[in-house]
Amino acid sequence: MGPPEADGPARALRVTRTVAIPLAELTWHYSTPGGPGGQHANRTASRVEVRFDVAASAALGPRQRARIVARYGPVVAAVAQEERSQARNRTVALERLRGRLEEGLRVERPRRPTAPSRASKERRLTAKHRRGEVKRERSFRPGED
Repeated sequence: MGPPEADGPARALRVTRTVAIPLAELTWHYSTPGGPGGQHANRTASRVEVRFDVAASAALGPRQRARIVARYGPVVAAVAQEERSQARNRTVALERLRGRLEEGLRVERPRRPTAPSRASKERRLTAKHRRGEVKRERSFRPGED
């Protein structure tokens, strides 16, 4: 049984407008969550881990694959264990995986170094002079009692 977030009959995780990961490429693992919770937490496999093998995926192009592998490695995983229900944890884990993949595919624009403007230099120097004046006013000078 797949998570309810699948996109209709295509059964894919929509990451961006152009990238959709087939749910068949995702691996699901279920276990009992750690921490307190009593009998329910000890007996219910509500912790969900979803893994996506980036290196073996046919849904990604070579540049997209290289970008994600460089940022996260060959396998991207997301875990959810906050909810009592396995179904809700599946939803949360799938959303986390989608967010990580979306972030991994984002292309950062290179920063172009710029020089400060003349006005910003003048403002900085004026502020420094003003601050120096304030400090000079505070100092004790003999004979000014």
